[in-house]
Amino acid sequence: MVLGFFASADSVVAENLAARFLREEGISMETACFYGYQIAIENIHSEMYSLFIDTLIKDPKQKQETFEIAERNETVAEKTTWAIRYIDSQESFSARLLAFACVEGIFFSASFCAIFWLKKRGLMPGLAFSNELIARDEGMHRDFALLLLEERAKEGDKNGLSRKKAEEIVRSAVEIEQRFVRDSLSVSLIGMNAELMQAYVEFCADNLLSQLFVIGDKGEPTIVGPLFKTANPFDWMETISLNGKTNFFERRVSEYQKSGVMNGLKCREHEALMEERVFTLEADF
Repeated sequence: MVLGFFASADSVVAENLAARFLREEGISMETACFYGYQIAIENIHSEMYSLFIDTLIKDPKQKQETFEIAERNETVAEKTTWAIRYIDSQESFSARLLAFACVEGIFFSASFCAIFWLKKRGLMPGLAFSNELIARDEGMHRDFALLLLEERAKEGDKNGLSRKKAEEIVRSAVEIEQRFVRDSLSVSLIGMNAELMQAYVEFCADNLLSQLFVIGDKGEPTIVGPLFKTANPFDWMETISLNGKTNFFERRVSEYQKSGVMNGLKCREHEALMEERVFTLEADF
């Protein structure tokens, strides 16, 4: 369910960027450049999760059902419908910006945490590390949205968010994600259950709200601050890329390949190895 949701959710995020955010009147060239790059990143995420599904699930029927999870599962469909509603919405850019910050900062939180739980137990290191890189990307996208909202609030955006509207959007996202948690985590695991995961969702929402600027009662920019005041129930998440930072003591430096001339010069050295490359979930990237 988790991989199926991720594969479809990244496509929804990319669709919103292409259909609405890049067409938004008045966005800066820098913002447009960021969104163009974000679309490419979201497409890579979708491809990665699709590869995991293709590798993990051998039965063709079950594989197809996983890819169609957004239509077949009620709670996943609810998350997807909520996000798509904001693509077509006539609400202000600030409201839609916050909604998609919630998609990446709240709707992804429980699923990321579940995969990090596998990492904590030393299972499927390939999946865990890919997830770590993807979680870092999504954290960056969320933070960029929050920076835009801060900038707009400080510039006195006439269509800026009020505290009430911001809390309404975030609370709605939290309730939907908690229903997803109860549906997908019906069995308690060692160190993880639905109750703890729902608390983690609230913690992630508070983390977002503690950085969210809105328009105050007197027109001044103000931070919303925590709504749920829930502590992080998973202390191990503090050391596993909560803020998207590499733990250099944990593993060797392993980043995305960087494009450039020197990278191109090395291609010939690897051409002979291309046919031997195998996609595996156990590889230490």
